[in-house]
Amino acid sequence: MFQPAPDAVYGFPNARRLERVDSPHQHIEVWDTPQLGRLFTLDGRPMTSSGDEFIYHECMTHPAALAHPAPRAALVLGGGDGGAAKQLLAHRSIERIVVAELDDEVVRLTRKHLPEVHGGAFDDPRVELVIGDAAEYVAQCAARADGLSFDLVVFDLTPPDSPAAGLYTTAFLAGLKRILAPQAALSLHLGSPYFHAARVAALLTDLQQVFAIVRPLAAYVPLYGSLWLMAMASDTLDPLSLTEHELAARLAQRGLYGLRFYDATLHAALFAAPHAVRDKLGRFLKPSP
Repeated sequence: MFQPAPDAVYGFPNARRLERVDSPHQHIEVWDTPQLGRLFTLDGRPMTSSGDEFIYHECMTHPAALAHPAPRAALVLGGGDGGAAKQLLAHRSIERIVVAELDDEVVRLTRKHLPEVHGGAFDDPRVELVIGDAAEYVAQCAARADGLSFDLVVFDLTPPDSPAAGLYTTAFLAGLKRILAPQAALSLHLGSPYFHAARVAALLTDLQQVFAIVRPLAAYVPLYGSLWLMAMASDTLDPLSLTEHELAARLAQRGLYGLRFYDATLHAALFAAPHAVRDKLGRFLKPSP
């Protein structure tokens, strides 16, 4: 049985566990399922699967990357499965990606069992893997004298009710802006509006307190058993400012032809939440200042 949220539990018939590791940080399991192929869990929570990972990872990376005219440096917080790095590498302008992952066992197990997810991303010379606390890495970057900055930051972390909770605070988000380039965007997942609407609304409110532009987007992720909300936040970049024609031109210019979920036609629809979702979140959202 898997638990994508504290108040949701489900399973896949005939799932077969391939490996289990108790790392110093968490319990990690790799499973093979007839429905979604191989997947891994952290403390019982499904993280990604070979059968549907492209939905989550494409939505977490490409809307923000395409909103930027030419992203060169990206930081992935978490992301030890390599899926976000793989998608970012598809942008021709990318010169450097730092993946700050807490647990090296996540990297080892997903490299071994989920090659479809990472696509060899960690073997690319543009990708630097940093094992350790993501908050500490951000603090170290902010303290550097050379003015290190990133065009894109992807929050590919465990949910806010996990040990990563401190990275979802307004204090951390505000501090993160110290390492963002003048034109930069942040992408993060918020969770299910059906499983935990109050938490999703609180995260959106926090983002709006820190960034001038906050755009929620939604996609159904089969592994999570729900519509899943994400968001792009920036002070200067707006993913909704680009027309379908402009997006198609950027996709072609960057050679992004092999995507399995995201494209220029779908882009606007991702940012159009259904009435039911807006109503549910509206019960908890605080008025914008």
